[in-house]
Amino acid sequence: MSSHISTPVFRIEVTSSLTNRADIIVTQLPAIGVTGKIPIKVVDLYFLKGNFPEEALREVSQSLLCDPVTDKYTWKQVENGRVSKFNGRNSSESLIIEVMLQPGVTDNVANELKQTAQRIGLNQLEAVVTGTSYHFSGEFSEEMGHKIAKSLLVNRTIQHYYLGEIQPEFIQTSPKIHPLEQIELSKLDDNGLLSLSERRRLALDLNEMRVIQDYFRTENRPATDAELETIAQTWSEHCTHKTFKARINVQDGKDTYSVDNMLKTYLQAATDTINAPWVRSAFVDNAGVIEFDDEFDLSFKVETHNHPSAIEPFGGANTGIGGVVRDILGVSHRPIAVTDVLCFGPADLPHASVPEGTLHPARIRAGVVKGIEDYGNKLGLPTVNGSVTYHEGYISNPLVYCGAIGIGPRDSHPREPQPQDRVIVLGGRTGRDGLRGATFSSLTMDAQTGEVAGASVQIGDPITEKGLLEVITRARDAKLYNAITDCGAGGLSSAVGEMAANLGVRVELSKVMLKYSGLAPWEIWLSEAQERMVLAVPPENLSALIEICETYWVEWSDIGEFESTKRLDVRHADNQVIDLENGFLHTCPRRELNAEVPAKNRTQVAKNQASDLSLSELLLKLLSHPNIASKESIIRVYDHEVRGSTIVKPLVGPYADGPSDACVLKPLETAGWKGFVVANGMNPILGQADAYAMAISAVDEAVRNAVAVGADPERIAILDNFCWGDPLRPETLGTLVQAAQGCHDAAVHFKTPFISGKDSLNNEYLGSDGKQRAIPGSLLISCIAIHQDVRNSVTMDLKESGNHIYMVGEWIPALAGCHALYVGGAALFENSHSLHVSPSLPELAPQVYAALNKVMHKGLVRAAHDLSEGGLVVAAAEMALAGRLGLAIDISALAETPAVALFAETNGCLLVEVPPENEREFESHFKNLPLEKIGMVTNQNTFIINNAQSVLLNLELSELISSFKIFVSTS
Repeated sequence: MSSHISTPVFRIEVTSSLTNRADIIVTQLPAIGVTGKIPIKVVDLYFLKGNFPEEALREVSQSLLCDPVTDKYTWKQVENGRVSKFNGRNSSESLIIEVMLQPGVTDNVANELKQTAQRIGLNQLEAVVTGTSYHFSGEFSEEMGHKIAKSLLVNRTIQHYYLGEIQPEFIQTSPKIHPLEQIELSKLDDNGLLSLSERRRLALDLNEMRVIQDYFRTENRPATDAELETIAQTWSEHCTHKTFKARINVQDGKDTYSVDNMLKTYLQAATDTINAPWVRSAFVDNAGVIEFDDEFDLSFKVETHNHPSAIEPFGGANTGIGGVVRDILGVSHRPIAVTDVLCFGPADLPHASVPEGTLHPARIRAGVVKGIEDYGNKLGLPTVNGSVTYHEGYISNPLVYCGAIGIGPRDSHPREPQPQDRVIVLGGRTGRDGLRGATFSSLTMDAQTGEVAGASVQIGDPITEKGLLEVITRARDAKLYNAITDCGAGGLSSAVGEMAANLGVRVELSKVMLKYSGLAPWEIWLSEAQERMVLAVPPENLSALIEICETYWVEWSDIGEFESTKRLDVRHADNQVIDLENGFLHTCPRRELNAEVPAKNRTQVAKNQASDLSLSELLLKLLSHPNIASKESIIRVYDHEVRGSTIVKPLVGPYADGPSDACVLKPLETAGWKGFVVANGMNPILGQADAYAMAISAVDEAVRNAVAVGADPERIAILDNFCWGDPLRPETLGTLVQAAQGCHDAAVHFKTPFISGKDSLNNEYLGSDGKQRAIPGSLLISCIAIHQDVRNSVTMDLKESGNHIYMVGEWIPALAGCHALYVGGAALFENSHSLHVSPSLPELAPQVYAALNKVMHKGLVRAAHDLSEGGLVVAAAEMALAGRLGLAIDISALAETPAVALFAETNGCLLVEVPPENEREFESHFKNLPLEKIGMVTNQNTFIINNAQSVLLNLELSELISSFKIFVSTS
């Protein structure tokens, strides 16, 4: 990079009268020791490089950069050298911190500004970079200036900063063709092979490196850098799921057994056993597909973007949404909604407790939420379902699960490229961003990860993806392509390589459209730069596709041809870059691993054992715990109403602040009142005690949440997302095996086929202190279900005083891994046998859910809510506060101590509100099924729990509301 400026560069400053961005910084300053009222001004910076007159600068500023109501602008020409280093203490604005993206990092605002300027005739504009200037009034030392910048304003993975006025840096490019690096493997010993894998961050073990070495010995030549990188991403854990496909020798106490391919043995086997005729595609495409009606199918995919979000939260989450939306495009469907499930470290963690090289959890949360909001809202897709979990295990390893739902005409997705089809790349240009993302996601992070893996992080461009979405939809309807996939992990290497796996392909990399020149061939081939799709297009259809692309301003390039060669042939300006047999490339050596199932320690997550809380105090503490308390401050950032298809929203009740069990949507493309439901289940705290129980509970909770709003229990499909630590550690792998077994058993029990899934392993962090920090094994189960008539949807908020409350389902209390223990209520459960009981697979749940579905669609039910975190009392409290109605519950029928009856957790149970006039018919549907009438809705604004005429709890509704909404009121 060079700071020498030959062409004039102009600095435009835009200042808004709105203070929201400054206010956010003010609230964060006390956490780093800055107190008092600190006036802050935030200024947007635009650096324009080009020879243009003053009137052109004025036009750009007024027409493109400013809101005439709220903004003011100034401009000046930039001179060589910075204006000042540090402004000192005597200025009225004693501290100026200016922040800018590193050269080469995607700058969407700059890209849009340049394109728009050219469209209005400002062709003199050569380049644009943007930044932000923060002006702090008061007395600050230079040391404090750096602390504020590093702690609050800058992510040094993708940004740099300066105290004073920053000098713009424009990326320096080179037109030269980089020579291929030849890597001689034949003479390397085992240490040399491992050193090579580590040096290039290939994430390959010794056996895999030996297999590669033998291949090139047979070829009698060295490997090229591009070939080695291609093999590494194709064989990565992220792409190949090596652990799930391995042969695993399991030691379970005195018993030993082997599992040959967990993916087939447990997950795919469950789907095969159920054999649901309405499953259209499972485990074979970018997303799972189910039948919606006679004309349309639905698709669903959930991905993880954990490692990228740890080092660059905004970009990681942003591209997580962008990537999973492209998965939906990859099955030729139109995306219609997105989901997010997030796991963070405690937001109130002292800064001194943050490991070196790790961002503070509050900062990770803010960036992740902003990244999801930015992408979904700009694409015009509602964010309709999700959850947030806080746990110490996520401090260095946040989990970001991003999901997308799509719809498409039946049988509209072609899958087979044909010889002579052109290899067409649509959408964004290729840059250096996103290199080695697949292998990066397969490695354990450490304190230096952010520095060495910055190129693995990408910034999304939802505006480009919006155009891509429109092009793909129209190309599909016109039947212009024979196959399609997205450029995800591994970039063109993965997309083109997988499409040609059973055929063959010849690619010319010099035809790939680049963000800037100077990329090495392997970088062009491996880059995951966002918003790109690859299509196999018959030559005769190319002109029609180009016409559609031009209509939506989507760039395209023809980079090669599919052939019947069974080889991957990649060139750059006629220089051979890759020449590999597909049979070798797509046959990753199978691993043989050892697993040890740990002895169940069902109370290990209990903390603060000596806590002495009353029943009322424990309830309020649970309601205010971040895992249970309202997520409204996050949900309100997203748009869950756009497209007008969301029937049941994430927040329900007369004040729209109750936590909905699931969301119901009615596709705009379809006739009638049939809709679909999206829900999820997740409980990593239980997983620390019993991984098998966690899995069956996650499946049951997802199903139960869907049933609670009216979903048809016979038309539910599920997805698995496993996030785990290092699978080479036997005890870690043992819990993963347990969870996979639980997934199989629960799916078969509920007849809910798996249609897609994903695993993200090695979610660990090696601190500079040598301490290994692993996440708790975390399994997300997402479900998509058919709702036969959305007009009969049910929400969880209480509706009317005088109605009765029933508990349906088998109530089998369990305290292992329960939230009451997690928040410090152990003293209430001393000597309870339930402490050693895990939530089990409820035998009668399928029949209970079927009966509940019938009474819902008969209009007999006014509200329903599942029992999950916090047990019966939390579920009842949430229904009351959401409906702003009182509730009186009698737990006499539950043969347990009051604490166990109220706070134990169980599977298979829901609370249901039924009007008196519907009771007899309602009860008739539950003949021979577990059913208890336990309470009544009142208009007293009180929440009362009785036991044999003894009052156990008597709280004002306002107390429940204030505890539940504590983070809304303070955010």
